[in-house]
Amino acid sequence: MRALIAVALSAFVALPVSAQAKPSLRDVAEIEDPLFAVAMAKEVSDHCDRLAPRYFKGLGELRRLKARANALGYTDTEIRAYIDSDAEKARMRAKGERLLAQNGVFYEQPETFCAYGRAEIEKNSAIGVLLRAK
Repeated sequence: MRALIAVALSAFVALPVSAQAKPSLRDVAEIEDPLFAVAMAKEVSDHCDRLAPRYFKGLGELRRLKARANALGYTDTEIRAYIDSDAEKARMRAKGERLLAQNGVFYEQPETFCAYGRAEIEKNSAIGVLLRAK
């Protein structure tokens, strides 16, 4: 029995990374958290006409995340499926709406987006570094 378990474990370890079960990208904090920051910076800039996204910085971050996900063994198809998933988009939106509400940001009050964005810029947070004042 021990020999059988040893053989099974060694066979699993020998599988290529792509054949081993990987967590959903939503569960990989080093991908999820920066991706969320990019999405939040875009949302803030969309609702505050006094702030703009730092497009090149955001694009650079997205490219870095894709490269990192590839290095972790995720294929371009898996990455695209995660990004295009309606369920993931809805989950990310709900997560963003919670964060905004916790910080006193309301869609019917655009000035609250501006105040939040300026505070994030001041803190030099992951969201703030992706925004700039116009």
